[in-house]
Amino acid sequence: MIDLRLLREDPDRVRASQRARGEDVGLVDALISADERRRVSGSRFDELRSEQKRIGKLVPRASGDEKAELLKRAGELAGEVKAADAERDEAADETRRLLLALGNVVHPDVPVGGEDDFTVLETHGAPRDFEAEGFAPKDHLELGAALGAIDVERGAKVSGSRFYYLTGVGALLELALVNAAIAQATEAGFVPMLTPALVKPRAMEGTGFLGQAAQDVYQLEKDDLYLVGTSEVALAGYHMDEILDEARLPLRYAGFSPCFRREAGSHGKDTKGIIRVHQFDKVEMFSYVAPEDAEAELDRLLAWEKQWLTALGLAFRVIDVASGDLGASAQRKFDCEAWIPTQGKYRELTSTSNTGEFQARRLSIRMRGKEKGVRPLATLNGTLCAVPRTIVAILETHQNADGSVTVPEILRPYLGGRETLTPVTA
Repeated sequence: MIDLRLLREDPDRVRASQRARGEDVGLVDALISADERRRVSGSRFDELRSEQKRIGKLVPRASGDEKAELLKRAGELAGEVKAADAERDEAADETRRLLLALGNVVHPDVPVGGEDDFTVLETHGAPRDFEAEGFAPKDHLELGAALGAIDVERGAKVSGSRFYYLTGVGALLELALVNAAIAQATEAGFVPMLTPALVKPRAMEGTGFLGQAAQDVYQLEKDDLYLVGTSEVALAGYHMDEILDEARLPLRYAGFSPCFRREAGSHGKDTKGIIRVHQFDKVEMFSYVAPEDAEAELDRLLAWEKQWLTALGLAFRVIDVASGDLGASAQRKFDCEAWIPTQGKYRELTSTSNTGEFQARRLSIRMRGKEKGVRPLATLNGTLCAVPRTIVAILETHQNADGSVTVPEILRPYLGGRETLTPVTA
């Protein structure tokens, strides 16, 4: 959630952010009104309680008519205090409800618009010219079937559409990717983590995934638990309700977990293959930093993602995601999109977001320093390896005319030194 002081001091900035996100600007004014009512009712309650305590001290020392008047007033105050308490709680609940519905304040440099209004910041590598090499590229499904690596038909038979099996070298390729990604993250100073895939509502709400993203979340109503769509949720919740020593920051974690997404609203999109699926594995970077260090940390996370994609030999570009496509918790987000040869376009492989103090305030995570005392910190997240999409990019980019696939050098130690994946079927 945002800082209420920002709302009071610069409401136009918050309105502009809502407008840039394409969300309800009226929410800002409703929140301002609720916050004012909360403060007024709180002051009224404090005044009445103060009077109630004062009269409570006078009654034992009074007598006659004076005591009768005091007792009468004490009786009136009891009802007034109770009513003021109820009004204060109602206003506080309304303020919190509206505050939780408000997205993070967008960074001023973010391009304004929807999904297609991003800005391309940089491009790395050139897409392979298969025509010049004399053969037409096969898509990842055809390659995966020939390699004995991907089976979507049996995935659909067992679990439904958008599910799949990774088999043989496909399973080994996933394990190689995960191990290589964790190795890079560990070398960069991240603490490796295996995180829960089921979380309580507080963790899901605190990270901002029960607002506009709620339709994409799987809920286990009987157990009051949610399946995570990213280990960001569990990594953010790890220090929930804690005060961290500023001297320990930055804290960096690399979480590996299965991820589950309904893919609501994606009807007709990427129905073929394993680009858009309901369950996948992912290595996620997560950082806790002082707010003043957050923008520099965002650049670091992006640099680690670029290092990873470069090591995999992929052509990719970096985009500055537009305001309407940020998600509720992000101030700013950079995506790395890899070139997918058979689609003839770039597709998102990694993303990194600066959420500022937004998640920390919702999850009550603070830092304590010598100079500024106790205050909220900032959190950031960055995908290092979303496995299925990375497999798609590797298979299609590094395929050969005979249907084999050259293994990126960074993965070979995790595949027993194997340099090539070869077809198992004609």
